[in-house]
Amino acid sequence: MFLRFMRVCFLVLLWASPSLADDVSPIEGTKVFHSELAIDDFMPRLKSAIAAHKMGVVAEACADCGARQIGVEIAGNRVVMIYHPRFAVRMLEASIAAGIEAPLRLYVTEQKDGTQLSYRLPSKIFSPYGVADLDAMASELDGIFENIVADAVQ
Repeated sequence: MFLRFMRVCFLVLLWASPSLADDVSPIEGTKVFHSELAIDDFMPRLKSAIAAHKMGVVAEACADCGARQIGVEIAGNRVVMIYHPRFAVRMLEASIAAGIEAPLRLYVTEQKDGTQLSYRLPSKIFSPYGVADLDAMASELDGIFENIVADAVQ
């Protein structure tokens, strides 16, 4: 009974949502980019850019894959979690509490005319901790993320 209820709730949410992701006004510190590539063509390009800039894919969440498992089709939707041990060590040396922020995420959504990539600036994610070494690391990560996106979206 509970699973049936959850399925109905999920379907209602999907019905109330557009079939393809909308451009929403992001919160401060969020960068949004567009590629004309379809999501299935964009994802390998993104992963290649991540590797080229010496970052690693820690995990990938696939909402449309999960929806398909319950017989529902939704627009392509991925969260790609990236990081690298060299940053993990620096982060934890600067602030154990900041460990909750890793890995950092790239959000990829299928659009009517291609793919949207968005992410929060690492400098915005880590700034609330108020630790100079963490801020310096986050600034480096801002540049790396910018380069990853430039390579993936071009």
